[in-house]
Amino acid sequence: MRQLILDTETTGLNARTGDRIIEIGCVELINRRLTGNNLHLYVNPERDSDPGALAAHGLTTEFLSDKPKFEEIAAQFRDFIAGAELIIHNAPFDVGFINMEFGLLGLPKIAETCAGVIDSLAQAKQMFPGKRNSLDALCDRFGISNAHRTLHGALLDSELLAEVYLAMTRGQENLVIDMLGDQPAPGAVATARIALDDLDLLVIAADADELAAHEAVLSDLDKAIKGTSVWHAAPVDAKEADAEAAA
Repeated sequence: MRQLILDTETTGLNARTGDRIIEIGCVELINRRLTGNNLHLYVNPERDSDPGALAAHGLTTEFLSDKPKFEEIAAQFRDFIAGAELIIHNAPFDVGFINMEFGLLGLPKIAETCAGVIDSLAQAKQMFPGKRNSLDALCDRFGISNAHRTLHGALLDSELLAEVYLAMTRGQENLVIDMLGDQPAPGAVATARIALDDLDLLVIAADADELAAHEAVLSDLDKAIKGTSVWHAAPVDAKEADAEAAA
């Protein structure tokens, strides 16, 4: 699977009022491995950045004045992201700007170019409800060094987000990976597939002492919350579940 961690920097916060993209960074993952095949583009927006945005990214009008306009890099950008799954922190913001830039050129929206979009901010909010889930906060939470990040930068932020995303989704890396339908990356070493249907997995049931210890832990949890913990709730009978689903 080809995935791209994508980030943009812009002149301001609102694409509908004339703000433009000034920097694009993409970091490529293939089968959850960094390939080093990244894309980094600066764009001349033909306007000044808002003071708040300039303080965040530090890309001055003078610096961007000799950079290509979006229409000059659009084909390169579209070719690079075509068919990939995009991973973006606060995806609606970046996708909105990209669609605006594509629209100005009469090009299809990003949904018609890519295989899909994952919002890593939405994922983080589900994993850590009620906590700060900015890129810096997630770097701290997962022990990823961002000491070199003094200003926002599209490629730097994409590189950090790639590490954060891999850490967030590490549970998806199973001991047995079903590669059916996937094509190996160029240069990858071919490995034998495992016929899952032929595996005879040994199931070891808990003994009486282990069950009693487990029950004691759940009872302590019930006392602590003065109620019934979700792990102590009675399992739903399969027939009852089917009846509820049919109702």
